[in-house]
Amino acid sequence: MAEANIVSEAGDDAAEGRTANLIYILYLLNLIFGVTSFIGVIVAYINKGDAPEWVQSHYRFQIRTFWIGLLLGVIGAVTAAFVVGILILAFLFIWWIARCVTGMRYFSEGRAHPDPASWMFG
Repeated sequence: MAEANIVSEAGDDAAEGRTANLIYILYLLNLIFGVTSFIGVIVAYINKGDAPEWVQSHYRFQIRTFWIGLLLGVIGAVTAAFVVGILILAFLFIWWIARCVTGMRYFSEGRAHPDPASWMFG
């Protein structure tokens, strides 16, 4: 019964839904263009306070995805002269896609993200 309530909340606020889903798309486009995640994280910070609770969980997940990704990217770039840096960057690529797809899946179902504080794939 609780899931039905979450789905009805999702339908009540379609504008918030479009914004949070757009951030996932911007994050995926970041893999091609390299700057769209900065726009996405700014939008997430701006919208997280006024959003319904189920959407706030997605904004929190997106903000954490940005900062953890940035940390891994810096570590990978600094250590890129060594094999470990290349492995970190390859992991980051897969991790980034997996988090975005997982978040989009929960979002398309109209559900709050179950573990927005996760460090792994979500």
